[in-house]
Amino acid sequence: MTRLHVDESAVKAFLERSVENVYPDLGVVEKALSSGKRLRVYTGVDPTGPTLHLGHMIWLRKLAELQKMGHEVIMLIGDFTAMIGDPTDKGAARVRLTRQQVLANCKQYKKQASKFLTFTGKNPAKFLFNSKWLAKMSFSDVVELSSHFTVQQMSERDMFDKRLKEGKPVYLHEFLYPLMQGYDSVAMDVDMEIGGNDQTFNMLAGRTLLREMKGKEKFVVTMQLLTDPSGKKMGKSEGNMLTFDDAPEEMYGKVMSWTDGMILPGFRLCTNVDLGEVERIELLMQNGGNPVEYKHELARKVVEVFYGEKAGWAAREHFDKVHKSREVPEDLPTASFVKGMTVVDALIAGSLVDSKTDARRQIEQGGVKMDGEVVTDIHAPASVGSVIQKGKRHFIKLI
Repeated sequence: MTRLHVDESAVKAFLERSVENVYPDLGVVEKALSSGKRLRVYTGVDPTGPTLHLGHMIWLRKLAELQKMGHEVIMLIGDFTAMIGDPTDKGAARVRLTRQQVLANCKQYKKQASKFLTFTGKNPAKFLFNSKWLAKMSFSDVVELSSHFTVQQMSERDMFDKRLKEGKPVYLHEFLYPLMQGYDSVAMDVDMEIGGNDQTFNMLAGRTLLREMKGKEKFVVTMQLLTDPSGKKMGKSEGNMLTFDDAPEEMYGKVMSWTDGMILPGFRLCTNVDLGEVERIELLMQNGGNPVEYKHELARKVVEVFYGEKAGWAAREHFDKVHKSREVPEDLPTASFVKGMTVVDALIAGSLVDSKTDARRQIEQGGVKMDGEVVTDIHAPASVGSVIQKGKRHFIKLI
């Protein structure tokens, strides 16, 4: 058995920052991490979209901490479970994805995750797919798996309970999702799972199955989620979902669109800023400090996590140039950004022109700017967070 050199300060930091709950309890998990035993730990990602986002980053960074300690870490792609659809926090059943859609979505995941995990070297992270075992299960295997849970256990799950009370349908395949995710733990014979606190039910299902099927203890570490003051997670519909594909300027602009109530959680969950410094910022804000300045600091630090310090400062400079210019109004009208959108498309979406012909003419005459720079190419791409300007008084911000 491989024994690890234990850094007690690293163990303490791992259990302290961003963690919401630890199962079976904090003391047991701290003892396991301090024992010197090499643990097998995983986090799972269902490829429901073409890029990883900020929520994934929170627990990927946590997994990276354990990798640095010497533990075996696994990034598991739920290519099979994504075709079922995780019902977590959903008021209706998810739209089921095809195998082709799932595989297309996760093409960039390993490359994106390598910003935080190391997939080469002496202790490389593993990149696995749960179809390797779930797709091979027979119907009798599924029946056996189902025998470890009751209908009451499933029905008591908050989103199912809510839907049933509202008279909305709960489909049988949705009950199977936590069983499938739970079986991932058995198939990989893991010691620990890390995920968002909204995945608690699913992760504890794995704890149950591993105990009953292999007589093995599994630790579960649930992470805090970045939400607005109402408890709502960031998402596509809100236009503030920060993804691994975002350019530094886009990331910076999205963070600046967050509410003031997200500043302190943002520092704790999404940056490397020392917790003592976060407490100092909290005190300064309570004593009348301008939240905008601290939001600028947060935005810069988030960009720094992905792209480095130099990019963080450059994004700040870009934001100041675009948004603090006197000719740009503070309360800008907005238009929805669509992938592949050009400046011409943005002018039309923002009702700044009557037609594509008019848009092209405005660009050719030098009358259009994007983020303060004159646009000269009629095919120039637009981007999320950019400010499009026609003439001196007409603006639109893409969200």
